[in-house]
Amino acid sequence: MDLLHVKRVYKSYGEHKALHNLSLHVKEQSIFGLLGPNGAGKTTLIRIINQITGPDRGEIIFQKEKLAPKHIPQIGYLPEERGLYKKMKVGEQALYLAQLKGMNKPEAKQKLKFWFEKFEIDGWWDKKIEELSKGMAQKVQFITTVLHEPKLLILDEPFSGFDPINTNLIKKEILELREKGSTIIFSTHNMESVEEICDDIALINKSKKILEGKVVDVKEAYKSNVFEIVFVGNMIAFSTALWTAFEILEKKQVDNRIHVKIRANKSSDVNELLQVIVNQVQVISVHEITPSMNDIFIQKVQEVMPETLEEEKEVGVE
Repeated sequence: MDLLHVKRVYKSYGEHKALHNLSLHVKEQSIFGLLGPNGAGKTTLIRIINQITGPDRGEIIFQKEKLAPKHIPQIGYLPEERGLYKKMKVGEQALYLAQLKGMNKPEAKQKLKFWFEKFEIDGWWDKKIEELSKGMAQKVQFITTVLHEPKLLILDEPFSGFDPINTNLIKKEILELREKGSTIIFSTHNMESVEEICDDIALINKSKKILEGKVVDVKEAYKSNVFEIVFVGNMIAFSTALWTAFEILEKKQVDNRIHVKIRANKSSDVNELLQVIVNQVQVISVHEITPSMNDIFIQKVQEVMPETLEEEKEVGVE
């Protein structure tokens, strides 16, 4: 079931089209990767969901209702540009932000104590924000974003400023939040993180959605039928065993082992290939090389996307 449904949203600023006929489905209790190059329209969509601005056309459905001001307390937003007040003390500011989200002071104090101990920052309570490193301040803002347990979390580059240890800490927390029932929109340029934690993704470029789906399905769809075979034996014997359905892309020798990348036609069965070459060489390993999300991101953004008939028509919302 969808927690959030973006329905044919348009948004322009003067002559600039920020979003054009954009539709998305964000499933409940999932991590949804919102991807795209700079200027694609991601920030505009996030601002619309947060009701900072509104669409020119289209609508946002949140928990089967049209998005409205009453839903604001159910949304947590961690912006890429951090917004903590540098002169305020950490604890004072965290309490202030929690109360803005509708929490009473005793409840907020209790939950902040839990999170500060969990993140091992309970000694920071009386420090000023300006005394903290970027990563330390980021921890505080992450806590204030999730503290009120919103239904929807929007995290924009949440790992910015973190070292690898703290990056893994935040990844773990994001996954735990999903398991506890949160739905998360995760906006980032870090494609490795997308592969690690996202269930579904949408890729936006120049105001339009150009790709959407489950991460596993997207990677499957962009496979190029390339395999790497490592074997011990004679390269000539290996090459002779191949037939025209397979193409050698590259080869290299490491010690006594030969590493060969081959591309198979879609109709070809790699198991049939193995049955042939196993009589010619000693096969050490075979694995299919799947494209990374980074590879797919670059490929899709660089493609010249044809305008569809639907996109050319200036039509109303569904």
